[in-house]
Amino acid sequence: MPSFRVFLALFLASWVFLAHADVGRSSRTDGPAADELGQGQGYPSCRRNLVEPSCRVGAWSGGDTFRPRGDQILPSSNPLILPDAEAAPMIRWKWGGQTLTVEDYLNQVQVTGLLVLHKGKIVQEHYQYNRQPDMPMRSFSMAKTFTAMLVGIAHSKGHIQSLDDKVSTYWPEISQSAYGQTTIRNLLRMSSGVEFRELYTWTPDDDIFVWGQLLNHPRNAGKVADIYSYLNKKTSRNQEQGQKFHYASIETDILGRVLLKATGKTATELTQEWIWQPMGAEHQAHWVLSANDKVEGFAGGFNATLRDYGRFGVLLSSNGRRDEVEVIPEGYLLDATDANRQPSAFRPKVATPYFGYGYQTWLFPFATRTFALQGIHGQTIFVQPSSQIVMVQTAVYNKASGRQDPTPYRMRHAFFNGVLRSLGGAVD
Repeated sequence: MPSFRVFLALFLASWVFLAHADVGRSSRTDGPAADELGQGQGYPSCRRNLVEPSCRVGAWSGGDTFRPRGDQILPSSNPLILPDAEAAPMIRWKWGGQTLTVEDYLNQVQVTGLLVLHKGKIVQEHYQYNRQPDMPMRSFSMAKTFTAMLVGIAHSKGHIQSLDDKVSTYWPEISQSAYGQTTIRNLLRMSSGVEFRELYTWTPDDDIFVWGQLLNHPRNAGKVADIYSYLNKKTSRNQEQGQKFHYASIETDILGRVLLKATGKTATELTQEWIWQPMGAEHQAHWVLSANDKVEGFAGGFNATLRDYGRFGVLLSSNGRRDEVEVIPEGYLLDATDANRQPSAFRPKVATPYFGYGYQTWLFPFATRTFALQGIHGQTIFVQPSSQIVMVQTAVYNKASGRQDPTPYRMRHAFFNGVLRSLGGAVD
């Protein structure tokens, strides 16, 4: 017969749960369309994850086993504590004329992880498809903002003399290329003016295929001269640089290689020294490497846990500071994330029909500064500094972008608006 101590332990455990009932938490082995996403096979990690849904959960969270990795980025010896919110309001959001709950969102959207922070405290934390809090989640293009912040820190430390320096100042091997004659600032805004097709289909006629295969196909390992050859053939522009936003992951990859040449370090070393340690990361992180020149995947190859993505969002919402320490230069961060600081061509509803674009960062059309890190298939960090609200989502959406399947992306936007309204943020 169970002892009194066992009953007491069970009672105390249930009391602790009730004491924290305001914090929404869940972890489940399934989720929407779990069968299609490989539940029956244990969510396998396989190479064809961009085209095969059953490969995605395993390949994009927990770490793939078929791409080369950089060294582990070590966590901080002084991690930033993310305590539970004491009495957070219930989050409600509107869709299709109905007022819905967080559970409704999770039941409808293929989310692997969801984290909502308010004033540095956890309001909601959820995992689906058997994902766990210590698993590294693939960033895809959220990595671009990490790259931009490293560039800003390098500039503040004098490794990059000016953001208006040409790329060729640091990477002379591509001086014949239009990219080589583009300024760092114009690459940050993705405005080189060089034609590039950013598609997520894999056909031989697409530039993204040629560039991606050049970097990542095992048969191209070590063929660094082919990178120079490819870039130096890009000698013309559709328009003058700095005039128009045109999304092109190649520009982030070039920025990253400028960063490495300017500092003499790897992105793994820079991320650990300049962001991960001072920010207060709790877990290890890593970059995947290109097969060709063994350089980190600046445009989409970062991997970290959900909470550490949240800590990065908290750092950005604090204008680059942790306590009294400036980790990211505040002026640079504002230039990167404030729509009012952008030239008119890069402001919301001009750069794109909805978002503006700063330094590798998406800008909401709100009067209150609100910005986003976004990656294909639903990866998200939304940040509103004035309300100190951060929302992180990792996902396995069916389609890479909202142009192909707008519904889950619109639901994500509606849910974030609900988060802002529920927690006292600004939606305007």
